[in-house]
Amino acid sequence: MPQKAVAKVIVNPVAGCGASAKHWPHIKQQLEKLGIKYDVVFTERVGHAIELAREATKQHYRYIVAVGGDGTINEVVNGLLSVPDHQVALGVVNTGTGSDFVRSLGIPRNPDRACHHLLSDKRIKVDVGVIEWGINGTSGKRYFVNAAGVGFDAEATETRRKLPKIFRGPVSYVVGVFKTLVAYRNKRIKIKLDETDERHKKVLSVIVANGKYFGGGMKVAPDAHLADQLFEVLTIGDIGKFELVQAFPRVYKGTHVTHPKVKVERASKVDLSSVERLLLQADGEIIGEGAFRFSLLPGALSVIV
Repeated sequence: MPQKAVAKVIVNPVAGCGASAKHWPHIKQQLEKLGIKYDVVFTERVGHAIELAREATKQHYRYIVAVGGDGTINEVVNGLLSVPDHQVALGVVNTGTGSDFVRSLGIPRNPDRACHHLLSDKRIKVDVGVIEWGINGTSGKRYFVNAAGVGFDAEATETRRKLPKIFRGPVSYVVGVFKTLVAYRNKRIKIKLDETDERHKKVLSVIVANGKYFGGGMKVAPDAHLADQLFEVLTIGDIGKFELVQAFPRVYKGTHVTHPKVKVERASKVDLSSVERLLLQADGEIIGEGAFRFSLLPGALSVIV
């Protein structure tokens, strides 16, 4: 009698500009060589991994493996957490462009090494961010694990997703930043952290970080921890374009946090709104426009590390 599969592997074949599809035969070979019993399914559209992960969680697999990038992980986590009282862990085999969540966790970016990590008995309980919003009579809710942002970084993410396919890998993030810079205007945003008074401030961006990295290796929140029950909230103030270009390289080392127009605060709840268009990205995915509330689910996600 064949042994029951312990893992459900969800593969996003278009992640990393098709890297998942390219690497999957080798990943499959590695999983079988390691003796991991699994079932596999491939995503077919945006949002499909949410449905697949929800279904897999109800089928009582021991863990679900996301093969893809940060967007794939985000969808799998959203499906997994939609099932109350689940006991399913998350495994990751990175084939994406940004690789920010695995950077924050220390999971190998190399697919071979990541497959070996799936045999680990070590689990880390990480916090999960919750985004809630309402606009024009509609409301929504979305989980994220790494970082979310409004303003410039969200619009740069939107721009990056429209770039020709010749711009791949981390270079696409840089091109997205500089292309967005041409027409972007800083926004006046209303900000509230925990129970503090609301304040209005003209800003380039506000980033709500759970992990250290975003944007394909930018060390945006160097002091963030995935399991401390707090967000690192970075407010990048009314910085000019030339000043931004000068300061931009510092974000890869995390030294931007000492810039006089960057403010770093810690909070477990964040409210952001504006009378202007306020676009939100989370884990590199465009969520939408509106007013947003961020909160935390402490230790809600078990990850194989």
